[in-house]
Amino acid sequence: MLDKKLQISNKPALDQLFLKEQIEALRKELEFIEQKTIAFETLLRTSLADELIEEQELRIIYKKLKQAKKEKRLEQKKRGKNYKEPIGIKPISTAAVNKTSNKEEQKEIKRLYREAMLHVHPDKFSMNEEKIDLATEITSQLIDIYKAGNLHELQQYHAHIFSGNALNQEIKVLPKGTKIIAQNSYLKKEKEHLEDLLFAAKNRHTYKVLTEYPDPLLFVEELRVYYADKIIKLRKRTRKAV
Repeated sequence: MLDKKLQISNKPALDQLFLKEQIEALRKELEFIEQKTIAFETLLRTSLADELIEEQELRIIYKKLKQAKKEKRLEQKKRGKNYKEPIGIKPISTAAVNKTSNKEEQKEIKRLYREAMLHVHPDKFSMNEEKIDLATEITSQLIDIYKAGNLHELQQYHAHIFSGNALNQEIKVLPKGTKIIAQNSYLKKEKEHLEDLLFAAKNRHTYKVLTEYPDPLLFVEELRVYYADKIIKLRKRTRKAV
């Protein structure tokens, strides 16, 4: 009878230990999946660097053209049909970068630009349109900084972009004296949160490619065709900007 009472009194502590073990196991599995996925996406970005950058640059031009058309319609309403069309938007080109006397500096500017552009590219190889607006705003500013040719400013913005992904899912330390039952409640929520993250990680398109494709590298060619089609369409839509 005494042993039974002891087990009951220790149950919250045993539950907490079990929850911590489950959380640790979830963390390790999540970390393993994320590392594999990030490595694969890095390979994809390297293989498709030119396509990804051109597609995003054209997307920025297209967005600006749409905005210009919208503003033109508003002006026409105000001034009438005789309103003249504004000067077209110039396409983005690597030739537009201000010349610098230091070739090494120009090389570094180009490297930082390409690296940041690939890092913030909105599609992330999932072939969807999620978070396009936010990524477009970031890349638009990145392009402006790149065209200005200011290495220091580009270095700062590059660091700003990369710092945004420094996310660590750490369990917060609870204040001393918190009851075990309250701690268990917190741990249960943390476990549920990690389970949600793990579910999302396993359902990420690139992870599915890694686990379901006979040869994951075949996905590179699929993406090459996908982005080639997007680039052709965007080139047609941005002809007036030339």
